[in-house]
Amino acid sequence: MQLVIVESPAKAKTIEKYLGKDYKVLASYGHVRDLPPKDGSVRPDEDFAMDWELYGDKARQVKAITDAAKLADRLILATDPDREGEAISWHVRELLAKRKALPKDVQRVTFNAITKATVTEAMTRPRELDQDLIDAYLARRALDYLFGFTLSPVLWRKLPGAKSAGRVQSVALRLICEREREIEVFNPQEYWSVVAQMEQGGTEFTARLVKFDGQKLDKLSLGEQGIAERAKAAVEGGAFRVEEVETKPTRRNPYAPFTTSTLQQEAARKLGFSASHTMRIAQTLYEAGAITYMRTDGVQMDPSAIQDARKAINDRYSGHFLPEKPRIYETKAKNAQEAHEAIRPVDFAVDKYGSGDEARLYDLVWKRAIASQMASASLERTTVVMRDGTGMHELRANGQVVKFPGFLAVYEEGRDQKQDAEDDESGLLPPMDKGDMPLKKGVEASQHFTQPPPRYSEASLVKRLEELGIGRPSTYAATLQVLKDRNYVRTEKNRFFTEDSGRLLTAFLERFFPTYVAYDFTAGMEDELDDVSGGREAWKTVLAKFWKDFKPKSDEVMERKPSEVTEALDEFLSDYLFPQKEDGHDPRQCPQCGVGRLSLRGGRYGAFVACSNYPECKFTRKFAQPGGAGDGEDGEIGKHPETGEPITRKVGRFGPYIQLGEGKEAARSSIPKDIGELDLDWAVKLLSLPRTVGNHPETGEPITASLGRYGPYLAHNGKYAKLRSTAEIFETGMNSAVAKLAEAAAGGGRGARTAAEPLKVFGSHPESGGEMKLMAGRYGPYVTDGTTNATLPRDKKPEDLTEEEAVTLITEKAAKGPAKGKGRKKAPAKKAPAKKAPAKAGAKKAAPKKAAVKKAPAKKDAAEAVADEDVPF
Repeated sequence: MQLVIVESPAKAKTIEKYLGKDYKVLASYGHVRDLPPKDGSVRPDEDFAMDWELYGDKARQVKAITDAAKLADRLILATDPDREGEAISWHVRELLAKRKALPKDVQRVTFNAITKATVTEAMTRPRELDQDLIDAYLARRALDYLFGFTLSPVLWRKLPGAKSAGRVQSVALRLICEREREIEVFNPQEYWSVVAQMEQGGTEFTARLVKFDGQKLDKLSLGEQGIAERAKAAVEGGAFRVEEVETKPTRRNPYAPFTTSTLQQEAARKLGFSASHTMRIAQTLYEAGAITYMRTDGVQMDPSAIQDARKAINDRYSGHFLPEKPRIYETKAKNAQEAHEAIRPVDFAVDKYGSGDEARLYDLVWKRAIASQMASASLERTTVVMRDGTGMHELRANGQVVKFPGFLAVYEEGRDQKQDAEDDESGLLPPMDKGDMPLKKGVEASQHFTQPPPRYSEASLVKRLEELGIGRPSTYAATLQVLKDRNYVRTEKNRFFTEDSGRLLTAFLERFFPTYVAYDFTAGMEDELDDVSGGREAWKTVLAKFWKDFKPKSDEVMERKPSEVTEALDEFLSDYLFPQKEDGHDPRQCPQCGVGRLSLRGGRYGAFVACSNYPECKFTRKFAQPGGAGDGEDGEIGKHPETGEPITRKVGRFGPYIQLGEGKEAARSSIPKDIGELDLDWAVKLLSLPRTVGNHPETGEPITASLGRYGPYLAHNGKYAKLRSTAEIFETGMNSAVAKLAEAAAGGGRGARTAAEPLKVFGSHPESGGEMKLMAGRYGPYVTDGTTNATLPRDKKPEDLTEEEAVTLITEKAAKGPAKGKGRKKAPAKKAPAKKAPAKAGAKKAAPKKAAVKKAPAKKDAAEAVADEDVPF
């Protein structure tokens, strides 16, 4: 018997069917062991010795592999064709050797697609495990461990509220924070454009003023309305004649097939997918045998695949769409990994596959791969120059005509942002000759303002990381998810916004660990790790060079007093927290007492700005409210329309709030983030809460709507339902309120929450018949069929869970039955009630039992602190 090991049960089932009865295929369910999440798992003083620990939820699977290995004549390690796949195979081999169950014949095979032809062919070309790739994995895993477990304790002690830092994670966060700073300091400039609406031969077109009073205009030349109006009048009064018509043919070549990075970017632009969702769907398509391996930096395709693509093009389109020679692409990625194929369909004859998001992503992959082998597009760009009789004023019109679509008939790459209208050349121009005088139908002068650089989307951030050579494309999705999960950033309309904690963490690292968040350093580390995988450098040498400087720096920062750290950050962030005021006043002067000076302070719940005149002056401001913004200071919003009392806006340690009255009787309300600009009407509404919606039609008890610690909500008779926005507090009627409360009660969970949305929905469980869903639970993600809940293994990313794995997890959990000690106890038989003895006069009552002593809270799990940049999907 020959034993084959792969990662997932879906692959195992398919491959066993391909190989036949002599083969037994088992899944490892990803990594089987990892570094224990505690100090000392990597010991630099012992030549970087590493301890490995079996995942607790893998014991059963490892036992099955061990038992099968003892009976096997040959072990074939067939995990994914990348560093992580090589590492998984190495771990399996080491475990079996440790358990004395390793067959004498051990071989490694790899394949880029899960089809019968590729799998059976791979079995005829076995090789040894690649020690260079294993060393690269060991170096990367040890490096990320040492970075996280050394730096995170420094953060916990010196920067309250910080959770962790990671080698790539922290650099990605710095990029987002730097873009936020660029936006904040951006000073918009006014400019105007003058555009004439023209007509020639019944076809309308637009022409832009590019020369005025003999001077060529750039974007900002018309800087104010007055000069723009003069320019407009000059165009209106001039008779413009065509002086130049330039027609220039041009060609556009197709794009290379997808890599991991470009697939994530394009799926974000065209389909609105997050990087993690894209990789989850791509994993499903790969395991189904629809596309090739989806973690790759390669842009080339196998020669046989190129021929298949050319045949599909010839069958579907005319011969003009097929270039004479196949197109060959070369990767430009700075730190490209192993020479894998690009992501492509396994069968180019299949242009549609699956349904829903799977079908949409497959369609994107198919079109990109087909287009990569198609003919170039032929275009004709036309520029028409018109001048008035004086020759002092000039209009220009641009147009573009597609003469032959070529690959554009199938695919055109998306853009991160819409093209500026000023640069748009996609419109058609009517035929014009020198001497023509097109009809002028109208002239417009439009005001514009320069725009700050856009915030990063997932697509543009992934692109930037790849350009800088930072991290690996296969782990970008996990890296970005860590930033979201730890609340360092948030996303709104698919754009990254920096949270207070993320900004403060970045400032701390830039001030005390500048080398390790430098782009060149991080990219250089990637180059060194790639040198290890290529056999050009020893992995322990790379670690030693890193540790030699990193450990002393960490120790030095750890020895600093928290007050010293705060003072250093106060100075480092001075321009942000205390920008110069236009009136020349001291930006650090306390706006409340006028005596004290403002400075950064550290507290239990994070950083804030406070007055030095404490406790006489208790003015505070949130960290993220720079003094120059004006929103961190107290101020009167207006008078209450009924009482006439002033409503003031204040800022406390926990954020902005409004107050009506003074002292203990004062009414207060926090200011929600989703109401936009706070005005008197909103302030009066917020201070009026809670609002009574009405009495419940069944119970007669009142239903109220209000704003709580966790946002807007409805309340009725001790039951709660969450509202989506602050506006709903004042808009929700009785019918809607009753329905929301009923939905919350039906959803379980104390009746306080509406039913949670599943992360992913699978088919019905083959035994229970219940619909399987992947859910986000309080203690981590789990899969359920409505009856049995099964927690995901620690090394299994939710986005990678397949339907087959969901079935296996639920089935195994159901077979185990309820957890020990948690089953329902059988009620004891009731005894006949004993007659009460009459109480004696003066008898003492029994002393109440003492409350159980609470256990001390467990120490923070260090595993949460490590940002593992190389978690496999």
